[in-house]
Amino acid sequence: MADGRRHIGVAERRARLALRHRLAPSAWAAAPEEVADSLVALHGSDPATVYLAVAARLADPAKAVAGTERALYEDRTLVRMHGMRHTVFVFPTGLTAVVHASTGLAVAARERASLLKDMAGAGAPDAAWLAQVEAATLAALARRGQATAAELTADEPRLRERFVYAPGKSYEGVHTVSSRLLRVLGVEGKVVRGRPLGSWTSSQFRWAPAPEHPELDVAGAQSALLERWLRACGPATEADLKWWTGWRVTEVRRALSAIGAREVSLDEGTGHVAAGDEDPVDPAGEPWAALLPGLDPTAMAWQGRDWYLDPELRPLLFDRSGNVGPTVWWDGRVVGGWAQRPDGEIVWRIPEDVGREAEAAVAAQAERLRAWLGTTRVTPRFRTPLERTLSA
Repeated sequence: MADGRRHIGVAERRARLALRHRLAPSAWAAAPEEVADSLVALHGSDPATVYLAVAARLADPAKAVAGTERALYEDRTLVRMHGMRHTVFVFPTGLTAVVHASTGLAVAARERASLLKDMAGAGAPDAAWLAQVEAATLAALARRGQATAAELTADEPRLRERFVYAPGKSYEGVHTVSSRLLRVLGVEGKVVRGRPLGSWTSSQFRWAPAPEHPELDVAGAQSALLERWLRACGPATEADLKWWTGWRVTEVRRALSAIGAREVSLDEGTGHVAAGDEDPVDPAGEPWAALLPGLDPTAMAWQGRDWYLDPELRPLLFDRSGNVGPTVWWDGRVVGGWAQRPDGEIVWRIPEDVGREAEAAVAAQAERLRAWLGTTRVTPRFRTPLERTLSA
């Protein structure tokens, strides 16, 4: 371009996505840790998403469940914890300190202040009492290793304390100290999600002590996380970065400057890549297909999605809160959606004519998914219009 910035077009962005997000067969991973490391974070609000997202990127998807459970609960090379936008993700353990300092501290302070304010407004015990309960709860969890909220309440009965939230309001409710305190401790990085009570699709988790990690400088941690994400997802606009991190725009700009990010030209305006990542990327090879789960980290990585998602598909594939459902991908773009029926059949719909090669590739991925799921049935936590229609 005349201003000296290199232009990165849609084709190259899709090639980067295919390789760096391990969606092209040539980039498939051997283990869940490789997948999480490549993507930075796996969305964990829906427990099944973690396993489905890993399986879609493994050379042998049959290893997804056992491998991910090993990484999460035995080797502890992956950790499920609160991260960006006050949302639960699965991160590589080595990133926990960076995530906590860059995104968790500010949220944690607000969460604790909110809990104390709500308790005071309801005439519940004060901060000193809560500190005693917190210490006793953490000690009980350390003794047990992992525990449910009910088990911790048996050890520390004061967790049963109830208080009225928002008295007199239309949304008035009754909260327990256990539910609110454990949430605060999770955001503060003192506890993390442990093993589920049921199978890998269960949304009920035990709690576990958080892995030890150093306390980092906030600005330094934000720079480290932003650079890590840009190397996985760049180029990205400032709006993309602000959305994914949940930071203020001043924090995004400070981090971009600190890591020496480079400006590039995108179809929608100015984008950013990590230093040294300006050079062209080779195509991913043969066209590829993928069936990605609801809330998949690739589908949810950018705020601006027109370069890989036709706006006309959004009403079919997203719920009213902006959560994406299961998506069908063909060579770097979303072309439709899929679902699992009660009998286990994987069905999909592609509104446009994508050609025989694409249809055959999607069918092969659907069979790959059906084969490793076996008798397991998965219903997305956030249902979307097309998924509901297909699964009926």
